[in-house]
Amino acid sequence: MKVESWEIETVDYHTAGEPFRIVPALPFLIPGATVLERRENAMAGDADKLRRLLVNEPRGHADMYGGFIVPPNDDGAHFGVLFWHKDGFSTACGHGTIALGAWAVRSGLVRAPDDGDTDVVIDVPSGRVTARVSMVDGVVESVTFRNVPSYVVARDIEVKTSDFGRLRVDVLWGGALYASLPARAAGLDVTPSNLFRLISAGRQVKAALADHPAAHHPTDTRLDGIYGTIFHEAVGPDSGLAMHGALAQRNVTIFADGQVDRSPCGSGTAARVAALTDSGELAYGDVLDHFSIIDSHFTSEVAGHSDAGVVVEVTGRAFPVGECKFTLEADDELGLGFVLR
Repeated sequence: MKVESWEIETVDYHTAGEPFRIVPALPFLIPGATVLERRENAMAGDADKLRRLLVNEPRGHADMYGGFIVPPNDDGAHFGVLFWHKDGFSTACGHGTIALGAWAVRSGLVRAPDDGDTDVVIDVPSGRVTARVSMVDGVVESVTFRNVPSYVVARDIEVKTSDFGRLRVDVLWGGALYASLPARAAGLDVTPSNLFRLISAGRQVKAALADHPAAHHPTDTRLDGIYGTIFHEAVGPDSGLAMHGALAQRNVTIFADGQVDRSPCGSGTAARVAALTDSGELAYGDVLDHFSIIDSHFTSEVAGHSDAGVVVEVTGRAFPVGECKFTLEADDELGLGFVLR
């Protein structure tokens, strides 16, 4: 595919180990009156080419994640964002929202005092979210992501997998649809040594749910589809990990087509909190310590209720890792790049 020459500037962050590549200024307009409409229009044309350029090797990798800054739906938000990954554009991204809060304050886009909290309001495809940035002595101490309402879609759905037998999963909404199950149910632990089996199991669960009624959003077909599979396990007091809440779990989210979230997954954490609250395992106001496959850490709790579900807040930390200018020359035979997985 012939592509014109491009120069694209990015600011790269990580949130709890998960990358987030920010494109503050696009070289083209993505049409649409809302961020959700822009997501639909971004799935083809220049926006999708740019996504591929920034996520594919040699400029990215199979687990790269990022976002395009776009106009908000209205003047009630500071900006909008289109989240993207190896396989397309997602409806939500909690770790990205945390990174965007830190970036917006550190870059001066949103002014913040040296001490205290500042809300960065962001329109994402699944709705309007807030990144509350906590400052201490002029430094970003943490960011709390307040998600769209989260809820349980369905419980105890049986799925048939080729390598892991029959599994029973819950389907949860946290800005995207997730299948959730204990890792041990698939004979696995949430450890790096199990990475490739976790990827395989996550893909098989997602594929098994492709035509299930629970994979359809109840009000908007543009939000349909199981986005990821969350494998979780308990974390005990002898783990050596610092814990602050009433309940501690470790999880890994296998999303899109086999991507692995290095963080505890922000929107997935919100979905898990909704499930744990629904089951009575987490009381209102109790804190969940949520650890990732690399033992990075979010804390989370229910901050309120709405007719649509529980309003969950997820707190984590994000850090800049670099500023880049990516180039594509017209005669580059590799064009938009490639991925090996």
